[in-house]
Amino acid sequence: MIEEAVDHLNGRATYPEIKQYIKSKWDNVSERTINTQIRILSVNRPSRVHYPENKKPRISNNQHDILYSIGRGEVVKYDPHEHGIWEIFLNEFGAPSVRQVISDDNEIEEPVEQEGGSFLFPIEANLRDFLIHNLHTVKDTNLKLYVDEDDRDGKEYPTEVGRIDILTTDEEDNFVVFELKLSRGADRALGQLLRYMGWVKKNLAKDKNVKGIIVANKMDDKIKYAVSATTDITLYEYEMKFELSEPQD
Repeated sequence: MIEEAVDHLNGRATYPEIKQYIKSKWDNVSERTINTQIRILSVNRPSRVHYPENKKPRISNNQHDILYSIGRGEVVKYDPHEHGIWEIFLNEFGAPSVRQVISDDNEIEEPVEQEGGSFLFPIEANLRDFLIHNLHTVKDTNLKLYVDEDDRDGKEYPTEVGRIDILTTDEEDNFVVFELKLSRGADRALGQLLRYMGWVKKNLAKDKNVKGIIVANKMDDKIKYAVSATTDITLYEYEMKFELSEPQD
């Protein structure tokens, strides 16, 4: 349906134009399904790897590689001669990621998408992927990545109030929501986390508990005081080490 819609619109279309065309020809197709499928089909959308169709490494040459995102809410028909060769690969943490294989200078380019379709620093994506593959480092818990009924996993989980960095469940199916900050954990991060926790409580948790974790390089005093008033949120600091050494002969 989406491919036909884009072809009908001369190879370039906005999300609303695609939805309008599909609704004019087919009944009972939800807008959420259309949005999801556009993400799945767009070769340069990093969030496409959150869906089952794009979990395994491959070069962009199959039925799910037909669109190219040219900006927020607009796509064109994917042309490898114009847009380059893209692939889904496993990054250093074993997580599926998206990158362009060949560019003009023969270098590999790896985009990282943030909420709203823009880009953020790759290190934040690396922090997220590291935590997903090392959930056992969160003490006194046995967490696993949440997977919903549509097989959508808890990595950058979409909600009506924004994307949750990591959504997990414990051995009793209680929910644990992660909010990641690259540098300092400011107290405004608490409000953001509480918003996500509230959404999970209302829409997913039912009779289960919802807790939160904020991960940052350093925590300031404001957020420490704020979190001390609740037992449902835990703070974690991470440390990165970088060393230079001369090459061995």
